[in-house]
This record gives sequence, structure tokens and C-alpha cells, in this order.
Amino acid sequence: MATITTTVTSVLTKTVASASASSTVRAVPQGGILEGGNPSVYDKKNPIIIFIIQAGIILIFCRLLHWPLSRLRQPRVIAEVIGGILLGPSVMGRWPGFTAAIFPTEAMPNLTLVANLGLILFLFLVGLEVDLRYFASNWRVAISVGTAGMVLPFGLGCAISWGLYTQFRGESGTVPISFGVYMLFIGVAMSITAFPVLCRILTELKLLSTPVGVIVLSAGVGNDVVGWILLALCVALVNAGSGITALWVLLTCVGYVLFLVFAVRPGLMWVLRRTRALQDGPSQSIVALTLLIALTSAFFTGVIGVHPIFGAFLAGLICPHEGGFAIKITEKIEDLVSALFLPLYFALSGLGTNLGLLDTGITWAYVVAVVSVAFCAKFAGGTLAARLNGMVWRESFTIGTLMSCKGLVELIVLNIGLSAKILSTRTFTIFVVMALVTTFATTPLTAALYPPWYQRKLESWKRGEIDWDSGAPLFDGASDAESDAIIAQKLESANVRSLLVYLRLDNMPTLLALVSLLGGKPSDSVQKKHPSLNKESPQPETTPASTAEKRRPIEVHGLRLVELTERTSTVMRVSEVDENSIFDPVLNAFRVLGQLYNLAVSGEVSIVPESSYASTLVSKSIEESSDLLLLPWSETGSMSELQNISTDSVRNTMASDSYSSFIAEVLNTAQCNIAIFINKGFSGSLKQRPSALQRSMSALSTRNHRDHATTPNIDRSHHIFLPFFGGADGRVALRLVLQLAEDTEVTATIVHIKGLDDSDGRPQSQVVQQVAVTPKAAQQHLLRSGTTPQQEDDATFFAMMQKSLAAHLQDRVVFNVTATSTPYETLVALAQQEVGTNPRNSGDIVVVSRRINTGGSCLGDAAEAFIASGIKASLLVVQSRGNGLD
Repeated sequence: MATITTTVTSVLTKTVASASASSTVRAVPQGGILEGGNPSVYDKKNPIIIFIIQAGIILIFCRLLHWPLSRLRQPRVIAEVIGGILLGPSVMGRWPGFTAAIFPTEAMPNLTLVANLGLILFLFLVGLEVDLRYFASNWRVAISVGTAGMVLPFGLGCAISWGLYTQFRGESGTVPISFGVYMLFIGVAMSITAFPVLCRILTELKLLSTPVGVIVLSAGVGNDVVGWILLALCVALVNAGSGITALWVLLTCVGYVLFLVFAVRPGLMWVLRRTRALQDGPSQSIVALTLLIALTSAFFTGVIGVHPIFGAFLAGLICPHEGGFAIKITEKIEDLVSALFLPLYFALSGLGTNLGLLDTGITWAYVVAVVSVAFCAKFAGGTLAARLNGMVWRESFTIGTLMSCKGLVELIVLNIGLSAKILSTRTFTIFVVMALVTTFATTPLTAALYPPWYQRKLESWKRGEIDWDSGAPLFDGASDAESDAIIAQKLESANVRSLLVYLRLDNMPTLLALVSLLGGKPSDSVQKKHPSLNKESPQPETTPASTAEKRRPIEVHGLRLVELTERTSTVMRVSEVDENSIFDPVLNAFRVLGQLYNLAVSGEVSIVPESSYASTLVSKSIEESSDLLLLPWSETGSMSELQNISTDSVRNTMASDSYSSFIAEVLNTAQCNIAIFINKGFSGSLKQRPSALQRSMSALSTRNHRDHATTPNIDRSHHIFLPFFGGADGRVALRLVLQLAEDTEVTATIVHIKGLDDSDGRPQSQVVQQVAVTPKAAQQHLLRSGTTPQQEDDATFFAMMQKSLAAHLQDRVVFNVTATSTPYETLVALAQQEVGTNPRNSGDIVVVSRRINTGGSCLGDAAEAFIASGIKASLLVVQSRGNGLD
């Protein structure tokens, strides 16, 4: 035993001594900075630490720069490149030790590897974004504008390339190449258009569906494809050792493209149909398969001598757009690519840019010349081609400006030229400045050349409605003031015939129920026969004699607004908005109304920035000639359509500043009557949830509780209470209530408040605001003013509506008159007696006019009083055309 112990001790002693003598077998220290390690020192065994530092600094810089640049409506790529320039040798690289500590030379391959992986995935997304169906449907104008937009800048680029080749070909960092290859590369760099950035600019300026947007997008698709092919040719010529090798590379590339189109794409489509990925969306396995195709394609084009990004781009092109597959694949991977990988790549472009090299007069002369040729050539080519296609000059100028956008695609081309040693660092810097200038100038120039007012004027002129020089209508009629007065009077006195509804996912049940009241269920139907029996004994179908003549259906147009974000997928949805409108589930649910009720229902999806929601609704109401714009109040109290996740969101729905600002903007700019609907249990929605399940409950009791909670209401009736204050708002509200009461399951009580002056013109509102800012003080001030002509008109109107009430409404509509010195308190008390008394019906409504607003809620003082009372009824706030008082 002693011998064994001695032996083990001897072995352990020798092992420890050997380990201490040899440092090569030691593990990487796990204590890090706790053991005195410096995380900023590059360690090839643990490169992730310095990579995290580099990525963090780049992302923070890019995001900070993008915030002010986004206010100037600039794409994020501008901030990413400028951030790289600031971090590079131009600015922060001049600080002693900064580059050596943060971006050491030995650590750059790791950063470049991750950035290039992101570039491959990004070019795959660009291929997904390019919809060749768009090009095919507009191929004539696309070919003409795209060709002119490439030929002229390509030719001028070839001309200026001789000077660049002569002046800078001998600089360090370049390899000897023939002038033909250099000329081809410069021509491509001058003629290419940044399709992804172009899509975002068109979408943000709301030009995508205009003739200008259609032409630019169609030409941009062709321009992008041709540009990448020419770039692949240039890279193949650079990489090839001889002319015969270059020929083999090109033939192999052509064969590979044919293989992708006629072999890979049909196989992919077969898999997608078999797995129902086109209908149900891609599963994780389908996403993995698609990425594997993209990476394999990039690998193949890389090993044959063409850049890997060309293969990734081709893989994106062959992915189908049917069923929104391309959009759904983009949604899976775009955030990681755009938020992490792509900023690293474009920051690398900035790190390779040294503005200090622009230190001579001849260099700055070439900077000016390159910028001028790049912009003017694209501008002239696109403008002339658009003019020859029948566009007016200002539209043509806009198209030329948009086609001159370079953006991130140009930077990708330049980085390829730098890595292939075609360009020196000085020439690369010259072209980076050109890309920044042309991209930065595109949005403000386009906004100045083609503003919204000019678009509306041009559309009216093309429809033959106005004279171009004077802008006056081409038909004889009243003056503008008289026309406005006539339209306002018509909207006050007529029933709703054309309704525009803002569709929100969280409000769909209540919107469907409310809009259905304006239609009507078919009371009589025709007895049908089996088609085979009709063939044997054909008899004309007859309508029962009791069936009254059908009313003209009310035209209801639903508009669903989807927020436009910086994500590529939302931009793709804009270009495929017609297809989205067809398959959108919210619109399809809304269209069912037309089949069940006497309504002519239509709808569409509009993808715009959240800041443009109000202007989009107002513009659509003008386009549709709507009598009434119906706006639901958000169930969650925010602009988001997400469903309620807590009772707090229900209680705080009226406290949202963002939604209140949106409603106020619509109220102050709309040119038709407006109704804002605030839901409180209408048609069974927002019913109290059953209490939380307890452990003592059995399965049977739980099931019975659930069944009871989901039992539908049998009583479908509604009761409406309207306090009539008079004025234009009050008259519109009264007529709307009478129209809703046409539904046989609706009853209404209309109360006229005497002794309250409700002249809703702006001067009266201003007087009230000078006297007091509280509703109670405003009431007392108005009561002291005595009877006015406005009150007499309101009383006459109320009496006329009471006397002219249709016979079939007299049993369901009651008119009352009351005089009080405290109108709001009295009305709330009356309303509590009228509404919410039948807990089994489908919900009651209080309809109020917006009236005077003394600085409180955007809905007005009357609405604020009813909301504060906690009354058990939904609220409908009505404002007449152009009667905003805020």
C-alpha cells in the first residue's frame, strides 16, 4: 500500500511540474479583466471580444447619426457611410492610438468576414425585392427609360475613365489592368441605380402608385439587373488570367443562370406547393432551404471567378412572389441583416475612405467632374426618355432626378473595385463622395420638383377638369365660396350616401355592427328552385307584391392603414399593395357586409408612415367624394392595432396623446362630415371577462362557465340618445341618427336643449375661450348671452324634423325639448335614464356634436362630459364639414 501511494505521488508531482514548465498547454484565462486582461487587445484565440467592441461602436455611431439625418428624409445608408468615415482615417483615425486599439489590422479580417456574410444576405434580399412581374407589365417604358438612363452615363463614364486611368493608375493598392476593364468598371459605377434606396424614397414620398413611381420602379428593375450582369462581367475579366479563361467564366455563368431558372426554380416551386408554404407561409425548414440555396449560389459564383454576391442576387430573383412568399422570407431575416450586418459593411466602406487624400487641385477637379457626370448624365437620360414617353417636363425632371440615385448599390460596386484593386484608395474616396452627394440630393430635389399640390393639379388637368394656366374649373358654376357653401349645406341636409371607414383590426367587430345599421337586412326574399327543376319547367322568378322597391345601396369604402417602416418587407408590400388588398383578412371580413346588407362595399390597403395617417384619410375622403368619414377610437389607446392584453389598456384608452393628435389632425383638415366612434360594449364587445378560474372548479363547471360566457346576445336592439345643441354639427348629428333609426331594431330619443347658444363658428369659440376655459364657465357665459338668431334657426329646424318624421319611425323615435341652466349635468342624467337600461341588448349609443372646444379633449366639451360620467353606452361624436375649432 505504501508503495502505491509513493508511486501516485511521484506521478502527480512530475505532471504538475511539467505543466508549470510549459505554458503552451494552459487554457485560455477565464477570469478576463479580473485576472488583469485587457479586452481591447486583440487575441487571435478569442477574437469575439474585439469584434463586439467594434460592432458596438459602429452601431451606436450609425444610429446617432441617423436620427438627425432621418429628419432630412435621408436613407440610413448615408448615416452608416458617414459613421464609417468619422471612425476611419479621415477624423477619429487621426487620434493617436485610436485605430490601433479599436480597429487593429490583424482584427479586420474577422470584421470583414461578418460584413461580407451580411452583404451576401443583403443581396439575396435585393433579389427578393426585385419583382420581375413589375418590369414585364411596363416593359416598353421600362426599356426606354432604363436604356437611356444607362447608355448616356455609361458613355460619359467611359470618357472620364481615361483621365482617371491616366492620373491614378500608378498609385499604391492597385494592380496593372487593361484600360478596357477599367473603362467597363467606371462605366458601370456611373450608370447603376440604387433600386432598394429608390423604393424607399418613392414609398416615403408617396409616389409609388403615381405614373412617375411606376416608370421609375420599372426602369429601376431593369437597370439593376443589367448593372449586376455588367459588374459580373467586369469581375470575371479582372479575375481571369487570359481571354479564353474569361470566356469560359462567362459561359459557365450563363449556364448557371439557365440552370437556376429552369431546374432550381421549378424544384423550389414544387417543394413550396407540396408543403403549402405559398398558402400558409414558410416554415423553419423552408427558410433553411431557401438560405441554403442562396449560400450555395453565392459559393458557386464565387468559385467560378464571379463575386459571391451575384449568386445570392440570382437566388433572390428565382424565389416566387406568389402568396407573398418573398415578403415572408424577407421578414424572417431582414432585421438581423439591416440592424447588424449591413452597418458593418458600409462602415467598412467609410473606414476605407480617407478624405485626407483629396489634397490637390487636380483631385478636387476630378471629384467635381465625377459628381457632375454621374448626376447630369443620369438626369438627362431619364428626363429625355420620360419626355418621349408622353410625360410633362416636370414629371420628366422628377424621373431623371430619381434615376440618378446611387445609394448603397453604388457603394457595393465601389467596394468590389477596391478589393479587386481596380481602384486606389484615392479614387475610391472620390467615388464615395459622389455616391453620398447624389443619394443625399435625390429626396429634397424630388420633393421640390413634384410636390403634392402639383400632383393634384396635374391629375385634375389630365382629367380635363381645370385650365392649366389659371387652375380654374372648365365648367360654368358658382364661385369657390358659393360652391363650398352649397356643398356644406348639402352635407348637412342629406343622408349619408358615401361612407369612408378607417378599418382597424382591434375595432372590426364594432365597426361591422355599426356600419350594418346604415344598410338593412332583406325583409323579403324570392323563393328559389333547384337549377335542374328550373330547366325542366322554367318559370320567371317573381318578387312578392309586398316587397318595396329596393333602396339605392350606400357606398362604403374601407381603408386599412399599415405603417410603413424602414423594413424591406413593408416596402415590398407597397409595391404589391393590390395583391395585399385582395387577400387582406380585415378587408375580406369587411366585404362580407355587402353580401349581408344593402351596402356597396369596397376596400383597400394603404401603407404609409404613421405621421401620414391623417392626411391619407383626408385625401381618400376627397377622392371618394365621401359624405361621412367614420373613425373608430383605438381600443388600446394607441396607434397600434394590437389586441388588448390587460384591463389597464382598456381603462386608459382616452389618455393617448398620439391617438388624440391623430384624431385632432383629421378633425381640423377634413372636408367632409366626420364621426368618431368610441366603443363601450357595442354589439357585445368588451364584455366583462369571467373571473379567474379557481382550483376548486371542476372540469364540468369550467366548461359550463366558458359556454355561458360565449353565449351570443339574442336581443339585437340598440337605443340612441342624441342631445341636440344645434349648429351645423348638431344638424348633421340629428340627420345621422334618423338614418340609423331606419333600422327596425333601433330606437332613438332626441332632446333639444333650450337656453344654450351653440353657434359653432370660430368667433363664438374665441369669445368663450377668452372668458373661461372650463365647460361649466363656458355654459354660464353662453346662457348670459340670451336668445340669438342661431337659436331660433335651430328651434325651427328641430320642429321641422319632428313634424316631417316618417310614419314608420314615429313609434321608434321620440323628440323632447328641455330648458336647463346646467345643460351637461342635465343631459348626462337624462342619458343615464335612457341608455344602458337593457343589459341584454346589443349596446346603446350616445350621439353628440363636437360643438365648442374650450381647450380640453379634442372631441369637444359635450363628449368630454359624457366620457367623464362613465355612462354605459358607446359614444359617437359628430362634426360637420370644415367645422374644426381647435
